[in-house]
Amino acid sequence: MDHLRVVLVRPRNPENIGAVARAMRNFDLHDWAIVQLGTHDFATARRVAVHAEDLLDRPRLCATLDEAVADCAWVVGTSGRAVRGTPRLRPEQVGREAMARRPGRTAVVFGEERSGLTAAELDRCHDLSAIPTGEAQPSLNLAQAVLLYAWEARRAEQGAADEATAPDSARDCAGGAPRRSGPLATDAQLQAVEAVLREVLRAGGFLVGGERHAVRDLADVLRRGRPSPREAKLWETALRSVARRLPR
Repeated sequence: MDHLRVVLVRPRNPENIGAVARAMRNFDLHDWAIVQLGTHDFATARRVAVHAEDLLDRPRLCATLDEAVADCAWVVGTSGRAVRGTPRLRPEQVGREAMARRPGRTAVVFGEERSGLTAAELDRCHDLSAIPTGEAQPSLNLAQAVLLYAWEARRAEQGAADEATAPDSARDCAGGAPRRSGPLATDAQLQAVEAVLREVLRAGGFLVGGERHAVRDLADVLRRGRPSPREAKLWETALRSVARRLPR
């Protein structure tokens, strides 16, 4: 389960942090980051983190979401809030796609307990996901949400293991996105490509005034292709070469 990172943004409740650690241990997850930690009451968190107390000693503490996901190949924000024009993946879809993107790391990002992720943080993520809850009580406890995504990641891992040992005919029927071999470009590497793409489009006259979502939508096509670090660098180098030849 090295391919999945749990990212908590501004968690405030120490019981929730302890319960998240326990949920991670339930499904063999160990990679997590906390952005702008909202509590330092780790004594309370330890009382809830049954058999997972050691995980509380080693979360990656980050100042920004960018820092927490820089080395990840895919960043998924969780929110029940509807974002126009952005489909929301179900947890099982996130689990399957995270498996397909291995050995690249997937970050699943959870917002703070009261208000969740901000609009800017949701926009920062590559894709969005939501748990299809009932209308009477649509919100889940933070640890409950983490537990559900952790379970779906484990279920996808077990499904992939079963498929790997199945006869060739059964694997052919299973279908699904092919997994790329070798490392995938990280979020930081693809952010560099997106920055140069923005520069080229602005210099070339495609962007006039505010860019809205044009650059992001174009960069998302590249992200869906799951490029390797070498391919991302090649894109960046090619775009920089074009940028040098365009009027400023």
